[in-house]
Amino acid sequence: MLTKAESNSTTTQKGAPNGTAPNSQLSGAEILMAVLKDEGVDTIFGYPGGANIDIYDALVKTDIRHVLARHEQGAVHAADGYARASGRVGVCFATSGPGATNTVTGIATAYMDSIPLVVVTGQVPTALIGNDAFQEVDIVGITRPCTKHNYLVNEVAELEQVIREAFHIARSGRPGPVLVDLPKNVVQATASYSGDPKVRLKSYNPTYKANRKQLHKVVQLLQNAKRPLIFSGGGVILSKSAEELTHLARTLKIPVTMSLMGLGSFPGADPLSLGMLGMHGTYRANMATAECDLLIGVGVRFDDRVTGKTDTFASNAKIVHIDIDPTSIRKNVSVSVPVVGDCKNALTALNELIAETDMGDPDAARHPWLAQIEAWRQAHRLAYDQSEVIKPQFVIEQLYELTRGEAIITTEVGQNQMWAAQYYHFDRPSHFITSGGLGTMGFGLPAAIGAQIAFPNKTVIDVAGDGSIQMNIQEMAVAVQEKLPVKVAILNNCYLGMVRQWQDLFYDKRYACTCLEGGPDFVKLAEAYGAVGLRATKPDEVAAVITQGLETPGPVIMEFKVEKEECVYPMVPAGAPITEMLLV
Repeated sequence: MLTKAESNSTTTQKGAPNGTAPNSQLSGAEILMAVLKDEGVDTIFGYPGGANIDIYDALVKTDIRHVLARHEQGAVHAADGYARASGRVGVCFATSGPGATNTVTGIATAYMDSIPLVVVTGQVPTALIGNDAFQEVDIVGITRPCTKHNYLVNEVAELEQVIREAFHIARSGRPGPVLVDLPKNVVQATASYSGDPKVRLKSYNPTYKANRKQLHKVVQLLQNAKRPLIFSGGGVILSKSAEELTHLARTLKIPVTMSLMGLGSFPGADPLSLGMLGMHGTYRANMATAECDLLIGVGVRFDDRVTGKTDTFASNAKIVHIDIDPTSIRKNVSVSVPVVGDCKNALTALNELIAETDMGDPDAARHPWLAQIEAWRQAHRLAYDQSEVIKPQFVIEQLYELTRGEAIITTEVGQNQMWAAQYYHFDRPSHFITSGGLGTMGFGLPAAIGAQIAFPNKTVIDVAGDGSIQMNIQEMAVAVQEKLPVKVAILNNCYLGMVRQWQDLFYDKRYACTCLEGGPDFVKLAEAYGAVGLRATKPDEVAAVITQGLETPGPVIMEFKVEKEECVYPMVPAGAPITEMLLV
């Protein structure tokens, strides 16, 4: 548990750019707004209620943009999408009771994927806490397992420092969500606003600088490796170290595979890119992991969807694990050389050491290894059978071609997510925004809204299924109200597709409760919200619908009636080694 201590100061931001004079007497709500301005917050996603009405009254007196979600879960996902796209801390507000509990799925989503958020919830007055008051809930207790840290502020004098700590904790070390619960009487009370930007946390000091001796060991392993492989994860994107990782791979001609969260950390179109690893990874990525003699994992968790049967994972390799979170190292797989530190710092130092070391001729050394990988690629490419019915993979390919790979892609969860990961080749970081660890249906649309607000001039597309899009479809009203040009591509197969796929392959096609026949007319639904709805029912209509959707101002829902029983391949059955893939 973190403590608010008095030593080891860390400066967050300088000064108070909001014009609030130090030592001013302000209400708790006004102190909150002053610190938000200090932290550079320009957008808040939220939903007002009785317990946080004073916060909203103070908010409208500032120039901070507020985006009114239609559900608190949508607000957190939008703040999450904003954070992933921009690299800044996302902020959202919710009221007490059900408003607060509605944020939990969004908070857990951000926690699993290490996304920096500050979630501010209203609470009943301190005198009523524990009395089962109207709309009272212990949101601090509820969210303790899924936040990096959380606070219940009992005194207005603590508020300024708590908010500053919340931002510092959210963005530093391994990022994550921080919740601050504010009783109504605390935000109404007054206190002196210091304007002091320093954060004092005695027991919280993440290790940023990698140990030089450990990096020398990595260099020695690279000198001796004949079949090295880099495994890049979301930590590379969060630490903004894609450039350093790409330099390492290209300098030593090392192939790169990525986790779902790591897509875009290395250019997907680069010849050294093997695509995604794991349950729905490419054949060449899974085989290369099994046959490599050195695996360098950077900013990854080695989760079960990647490793498959852990005792067979990279069993021929020595494993290097670079991560800022020491608790992630050796958590799931045995590691030969652990390197604790920020990925950018570690990779920069590693590249410097390599530049000072005789590494031989990388082209000659890697030729047999790269030739083997190319043979695997030729033997089992990502593929699907053509048909008179629209194939979902074809839709993703067309999205990639017609956007030239430059769009920010968000996804819902399920087959739509995996096809997007496989067939849209991400060449730059922070352009693939998806719920990886928690697998949250309903994430994609509000996340797209957040990403679009972060980058108003970029094309943002939510790739969705007809099941998951309905989890948070109400946020389409936000896109319309805010005049956001978010595009939604619904791969409509009239099923909960991924669950149906498992029923198909492992449960003798007993499609228990996964058929979604009788769903809405998505074109009419778009029009009901004031958006534009388009539909393609044949393959030769796909490109025209996408082109029209991209050229249409404002939000657009593009529905594609796809093959109902199409499956995502390759697929590794649960608990099997990643080399035992079901192929097309």
